[in-house]
Amino acid sequence: MRAIGLMSGTSCDGVDIALVETDGERIERFGPSGYYPYDASERAVLARALEEAAALTDRAARPGVIAIAEAIVNGRHRIAVESFLSGNDMRRSDVDVIGFHGQTVLHRPEAKLTIQIGDGEALARAIGRPVVYDFRAADVAAGGQGAPLAPTIHPVLTANLSLPRPLAVLNLGGVGNVTFIGRDGELVAFDTGPANALMDDRIFRETGQAFDRDGEIAASGAVDETIVGRLMENPYFARTPPKSLDRNAFDASATDGLPLADALATLAAFTAASIAHGAEQLPARPEMWVVAGGGARNPTLLRMLRERLGAEVKTADEVGLSGDALEAQAFAVLAVRSLKGLPLTYPGTTGAPRPLTGGVLARP
Repeated sequence: MRAIGLMSGTSCDGVDIALVETDGERIERFGPSGYYPYDASERAVLARALEEAAALTDRAARPGVIAIAEAIVNGRHRIAVESFLSGNDMRRSDVDVIGFHGQTVLHRPEAKLTIQIGDGEALARAIGRPVVYDFRAADVAAGGQGAPLAPTIHPVLTANLSLPRPLAVLNLGGVGNVTFIGRDGELVAFDTGPANALMDDRIFRETGQAFDRDGEIAASGAVDETIVGRLMENPYFARTPPKSLDRNAFDASATDGLPLADALATLAAFTAASIAHGAEQLPARPEMWVVAGGGARNPTLLRMLRERLGAEVKTADEVGLSGDALEAQAFAVLAVRSLKGLPLTYPGTTGAPRPLTGGVLARP
């Protein structure tokens, strides 16, 4: 099947899109991919929606700015699909299904609550193709964490690559998550802690920039290890996997008194330290770490990772994957798996009681 995957991650910077030909268990061909950013005003609305969503207890509720944010999410995803198709000389009928993750605004699996804004039914009508959406709800309802989801697909995406095992695939979006693939195919996954969210929020608040391009500002700063140690005292790190995070679960106010460069360096070091701590919770020491997501474009963060992990760290692009498109590719495959009733989550990835399928199908 030819599937499009759409991902708007916890960094809230834009929409990643990718085409994959797959049967849900194997990749037949990777197609083109693309990225369509939110503008500054859209990012501001999404930021307000994240703040207001903290008070929600009904996953169907869309009060105030959250409804406005959902309209932005749907509109930007529709434009992304239409631009992607026209830019690659494709017809809508060339696509069998679209995997639409939406935008997570609240994730509290302990309360059996996860909310992704984005109207899959409306997107299906607008595009005229079947859309699978609401991927996390079934897992959370069954007692799982509902996240991370991409780990189910990481073995599929890496199957044809000559990579060592055990292998760790590390996605660094707003939140970090790791997938451990053992020599025997054992699959373990969990959120490691904040990745880019705290750094992005600080630089956006102070300069209006979406992120620290190439980690240049952080590279000029000094790490305050005392603050890193204080941040690592968060109870989340003492929990055993599987476990997952809300984007705003961590408070970086400890760095508020630092100059911007020092704050970004300290927060990058915190991200690296949280991942190194997560490495200690894996079943075995990975022979290689493959890094995807926005963090893979931050040389300062990658250097800190290599220092703290003491292991081989490569970007997804270096091993033959697309670091920017990996999550979108995963949701393309997840959409096909959902159509076929195949598992999207496992006990080792989300703490689900058994392998579970999920997702909701919207027809045009």
